[in-house]
Amino acid sequence: MADAIVAGSALDPARALGPSPTSRFFRRARGHTSIMFGGGVLLVIVLTALFAPLLAPHDPYAQDLFKRLLPPFWMDGSVPEHVLGTDNLGRDYLSRIIYGARVSLLIGVCTAVISGVIGTALGVTAGYFGGRVDIVITFIITTRLSMPIVLVALAIVALVGGSLHAVVLVLGLLLWDRYAVVMRSATQQARSMDYVSAARAIGCPTWRIVLSEIMPNVINNLIIIATFEVAHAILLEASLSFLGLGVQPPAPSWGLMIAEGKEFLLFDPWVIAIPGVALSILVLAVNMLGDGVRDISAPENRS
Repeated sequence: MADAIVAGSALDPARALGPSPTSRFFRRARGHTSIMFGGGVLLVIVLTALFAPLLAPHDPYAQDLFKRLLPPFWMDGSVPEHVLGTDNLGRDYLSRIIYGARVSLLIGVCTAVISGVIGTALGVTAGYFGGRVDIVITFIITTRLSMPIVLVALAIVALVGGSLHAVVLVLGLLLWDRYAVVMRSATQQARSMDYVSAARAIGCPTWRIVLSEIMPNVINNLIIIATFEVAHAILLEASLSFLGLGVQPPAPSWGLMIAEGKEFLLFDPWVIAIPGVALSILVLAVNMLGDGVRDISAPENRS
């Protein structure tokens, strides 16, 4: 029987090598609470944003001043056609929450992509070449880290004007430092490995070594940083919108909805509570997903 198993493994290389790294990763992910919960909640929010026109019961921009500040369904005075009530202009709150998920996810993902490209390019370049290149890029990173990001973002957005595109561009150009620091360190470790030395010995060009040997071995760090930066960008956008320098009315941004409802905090606190809870759930889901990916992708947890 043992001889048959050995012979079968010899005839089937895939069985002899065992499951692929991708299959092992997903098998570990299925047993991780943070990934399953965070990923499940995030998937629901993403699907809600994608199918917002089908799910929203009303036009999020339609105003009806005769239905101003209708309370949500758990309070007295609510109406069935407005489950989460209406805002100070009579716009359906549930529809604005659903469409607001689009704004938050768009800003988070686009910002993470822009900052990820900049930070990864700087970090990998500094970590691989070292020397004077590393000194110059480290100085650039240190200069960026010395700037208070909220104040710089406020100043830039105030100069160029608040809009969705301006917020994405400003945050994308400011949030690359964490990518650069982590990718620089990871690349320094990877470049000393034997497979990189072997690639140099056979005459592989630099771009091929970076793309084929370095990046596949540091991409895990990039994914982890990206998940946390998405949440960071969403919170920063909400802060800018709350201060009136982010997404401009009448866009259904969750941060803008909180800003518009602050005048009614004492008498109608649900106007701020609903978008605040939605924002908290989204950020929590993204952070839990990133935390879970970090746990199962750590070297000590890969076996």
